[in-house]
Amino acid sequence: MAGVATPAGAVLSVPPDLVEAVRAAGDDLDTVAAVLPTVAGRPDARFGRGVFRWCHELADLSDPDAVWLPPDDERVPPWLAVFNGDVLVHLDGDGRYGAGVGRKRHDDFGQELSVATEEHLRGKGLARRLVAQAARRVAEEGAVATYLHATTNTASARVAEAAGFPNTGWWVLGLPVAS
Repeated sequence: MAGVATPAGAVLSVPPDLVEAVRAAGDDLDTVAAVLPTVAGRPDARFGRGVFRWCHELADLSDPDAVWLPPDDERVPPWLAVFNGDVLVHLDGDGRYGAGVGRKRHDDFGQELSVATEEHLRGKGLARRLVAQAARRVAEEGAVATYLHATTNTASARVAEAAGFPNTGWWVLGLPVAS
C-alpha cells in the first residue's frame, strides 16, 4: 500500500479487496492510518509517512573529491550498489569511501536521490554538496531529482534544504511489505 499526501489532500492505493474497508474509515488520513494495518491483516505493521521533496532550485555546491562510479566498483559500499545508475562518492586522500549518493531512476522523468556519510565525516557538509551535485546531473539529463526522508530525520531534512529541496508539505505514505 502506497500513497501521497499534499496540503490539499491525499491519494492512497490499496488492494481492490480492501477498498471498501478503507473507505469506511472515513476521509481523515490519521484515522485511516490507524485502522489500515488491521484492515490489511497486519496489525503489527506501522503505517509510515516520509517527507517527499523535489529539487526546486539547483544549489551551487559541489565536492571536489567526489567522483561518479559504477555501482559495482569495489570502492562503493553495499548500500549504494543496489542503485540502478552510477553513484557519486566522496573519496578520501587514500581513495576510500567517505560519503555517497545513489540515484534510483524511476523513469525518464524522475530520479530519487539517497545519501549517507560515514560517521567520522558527518557535519562537514559532504552530504549537501553531494546531493546538490547529483541533482544538477539529474537536471542535465532532463529529469527531476526527488528526495525522501523520515519525518524524524532532522539531519536529512537539513541536507535537503541546503541542496535545494524545500519542504512543500508533501508526504509519501505506505504500509511496508511483509517480509
